[in-house]
Formats: sequence, C-alpha cells, structure tokens
Amino acid sequence: MSAVKLLRCSGQALTARTMSSGIRRLQDKVAIVTASTDGIGFAIAKRLAEEGANVVISSRKEKNVQNALNELHNAGLEKAFGITCHVAKKEDRECLFKLVEDKFGHLDILVSNAAVNPAVGDVFDCPEDVWDKIFEVNVKCAFMLSKEALPLMKKAGRGSIVYVSSIAGFQPISLLGAYSVSKTALLGLTKAGAVDLAKENIRVNCVAPGVIQTKFASALTDTEDVKETILQNIPMRRIGKPNEIAGAVAFLCSDDASYLTGETIIIAGGTPSRL
Repeated sequence: MSAVKLLRCSGQALTARTMSSGIRRLQDKVAIVTASTDGIGFAIAKRLAEEGANVVISSRKEKNVQNALNELHNAGLEKAFGITCHVAKKEDRECLFKLVEDKFGHLDILVSNAAVNPAVGDVFDCPEDVWDKIFEVNVKCAFMLSKEALPLMKKAGRGSIVYVSSIAGFQPISLLGAYSVSKTALLGLTKAGAVDLAKENIRVNCVAPGVIQTKFASALTDTEDVKETILQNIPMRRIGKPNEIAGAVAFLCSDDASYLTGETIIIAGGTPSRL
C-alpha cells in the first residue's frame, strides 16, 4: 500500500491514493460526491470507486473525511480522494473544484447529496431562519455546485449530474414539511437543468430514496413503533439500504443511461408516490 499523500489548498486538506483497477463502467471517470463520508453519500462514493472512477469525497469535518478515506482505501479502493468542504461556503466549493481541475483537468460526474433538516414540524410552522437554512443547503447549494461544475464538464465534453432528492419530494412527510418542499424543488431543477444542458452533452437526473437505514433517518428507524408505522406504507415491508441507492446512481452516471436525462428514479420499496 502506498503512503497517503496530503495536499493543501487554502487551509483545506486533500488526501489521495491511486491504484490500477479492473475495467468498469466508470473506469477513469472523475467524480465528486458531496456529503459523502457516511450514509447514502458514502455508499455512492464507494460504488463509483468500485466501478473504476476517481472519486472525490467531501464533508465539513476533516476527521470524517479521513475516516471515510481510510475505509475506502482499506477496501482496496485507492482511487479515492477527499477534501473538507462545507457546500454552503463559496470558498470551500471553489477549493474543491480547483483541486479537481489541478489534478484531473476535467470533471465527468457530480453527485449532489448534501442536505439538512434542522427542525421538524408542519410546513407553515417552520421558522424563517430554518426555512432559509434548508433551502440554502438542499436547493441553492445543489444549483451552485452544478453551475460551478459546468466549466470542468465542458472540458470533458460530457457530464452527468445527479441530485439526491427524497420520496418526500413526491409525497410530503408531515413532520418534515419544509424539507419535503426543498426536495420537490430538486425535481424541478432536474427537469430544467436537463433541458438547458442537453446541448452540452451533460445529462441531469435525480434519485428519490425512500426511508433508508442511515443516521439521518435514525429518528424514523430506531424507534420500533415509528418504524412499524413506516413499514405499513412500504409494500416491500423493509427499510432500504444505502447501497441500494448507490447502484441506481452508478447506473445514471454510466453510459448505460446515455439516453436518459431529466428523470427521477424513485427507490422506495414500492412506497406510493405522486407529484
């Protein structure tokens, strides 16, 4: 195993290892996955790396990035890189894309996964500052990351952008009112972005997970009576796993989905959904 290399940009840390890998659908593609040190984001990053991509993971905390990188490297996925990046900070995003440009010269894949939900409650009970925070991270940052990724994708001559929405974007969850609305907004961003970028050979798609076993969803999955209520609305009668979202994202990023853009794949065990 080669030694970990540490690079810095404006106080940010980037660690990387490289290794040869077998032929995969995403061989030698360059991918960024935000909020990717645990849960769905980590599973996506791992799957893209398994399929041969050079994957840049990120998180607000350097410790989390390093721990995630260690796990990926220990699994033999040495084409994994990491940088601390708070997606709501312009300077962090600039550093992220600069490092990708300096190391690879282009970008093929952007998976926008970062999201927050600082409070629960009905939509009209949401305080203004909480509403602003949810839409800043869940919607505006997805928009800004895409906008800032475009120059590097245009250098590649193609690209794939994937937003991580939620089943709540189709069927609002009562205690996640503002969060649900923000996830609906991503469905619209997917449609609008796909039309605008088709001429650039850049595809824009979305996944809408149902209830997935993650820390983010622990309030719904760790309490047995709440979990049982949720399961009653899932025909498959089980909670989803992060790797089940990752497989769909890998497909959307690959040439197997080369004629697919502007679409949202719902991955929710058959949970009813309607916009």
